[in-house]
Amino acid sequence: MDLSLRSCKKFVHLDLKGAPPRIGYLIELIQLFADLGANGLLIEYEDMFPYEGELKVLQSTTQPPYSREEIVSIQDAANSRGLEIIPLVQTFGHLEFVLKHEVFRDLREVDYCLGTLNPHRDGGDKLVQDMLQQIMKLHPKSTSLHIGADEVYMLGLGDESKQWLSVPGRSVHQMFLSHVIKVAKGIQESSPNLKLIMWDDMLRSMSPETIKVLSYLVLKMLDYFTCTFPVMLMERYTSAGMLQQWAASSFKGSTTVHTCVTSTQRHVDNHLQWLKVASSLSADIELQGINAKLTIAVHCDSGGFTEEAQKKVVKTLGTVDVGDTERLSSRTSCSFAGAKLAELIVKLTSLLESTELRHFQNNMFVRGWFTPYHKQKKTVSPLIVQQIKTQAKIGEMCLLYLDSTVQEWVVQHVTPVLEPLHNLLRDTETVLNEMGLCTESIS
Repeated sequence: MDLSLRSCKKFVHLDLKGAPPRIGYLIELIQLFADLGANGLLIEYEDMFPYEGELKVLQSTTQPPYSREEIVSIQDAANSRGLEIIPLVQTFGHLEFVLKHEVFRDLREVDYCLGTLNPHRDGGDKLVQDMLQQIMKLHPKSTSLHIGADEVYMLGLGDESKQWLSVPGRSVHQMFLSHVIKVAKGIQESSPNLKLIMWDDMLRSMSPETIKVLSYLVLKMLDYFTCTFPVMLMERYTSAGMLQQWAASSFKGSTTVHTCVTSTQRHVDNHLQWLKVASSLSADIELQGINAKLTIAVHCDSGGFTEEAQKKVVKTLGTVDVGDTERLSSRTSCSFAGAKLAELIVKLTSLLESTELRHFQNNMFVRGWFTPYHKQKKTVSPLIVQQIKTQAKIGEMCLLYLDSTVQEWVVQHVTPVLEPLHNLLRDTETVLNEMGLCTESIS
């Protein structure tokens, strides 16, 4: 490993919305991250944080948020392994979990965009500062805070923003920077020693002169998930006075919105490219895992995916490539608690995407002896129906319905495939009953 990388910060981003792990498993993951070389966690709670008072409405109703005691236990587990914790609280964009509530509706930039805060309302400033205060109060040992500020869609399209922009010389860039500076200064009034970090994507089209107003307030975190890297952009930030920068690679969640099984090689390549950039430009590293949907991924040791690192990953996680079903089936024992789930999801995904299951209506027994004509005329052979049931149930027996904690994943990916199958079986039962033939009930 490059000596400069040994001393840099290596954080894992835990995006806890959507599919939050149970507290016991989360603590196991923290131990895993420490074993694999991480020395910090960037934790984004969103609606899984136990907000109080007027902000209690922000708590998740899909699953109980983590309790205050559990938040403390997360920190205790991290501290025991020498992992620093940086909370991430969105303060401008990605505020869907806040602005979806009717009580905060008037704080949207435009009514039809749930993610972007109106930067002109005093109520928005108070909301953001209240969220930050509650988060930091429960993280007394944290010395840094990430304020998000990425993907601030529709900024400038609200009526108040249009009025603000009507003044000659004003721009959307200035509007964005004005809000970020206001947030940063509000935090520093109560926590003057707190270091602030933000995503960089809204700054990429700005000139170094424009960005300089932030150089003394906020550090930048660059999140590029492809293998084409913004070295020139990082140099431009340096010229704007931003001498310390973070590099954010991705270990899951940055491909398509419907990904079930993460492309391991793609993310390993992404890590390796960022490591090269980080070693040449002296940047800290953050491995980002977006939890907008449920995915399974491996975590690569820092410093290059050498043969030694590969052996360590195989020993710990049980596999190198979660897309390799055969290797998952024959894997050796490992210490990673999620290995069995990874194996089952890979197999389940493979089955759900199979031609036989998705196109069961094209089965020869269905197309030849159970057409709409046969159903209408009630001329169906019980022997053929039995063949249809047998073949359909082979597919059903191979499917694994996951625990209620991932019910959304099942509804999204499993139910649409199974529903036509169940409908077909119910149709065969109905026709046989109308023909006066006994048949077993289809559940």
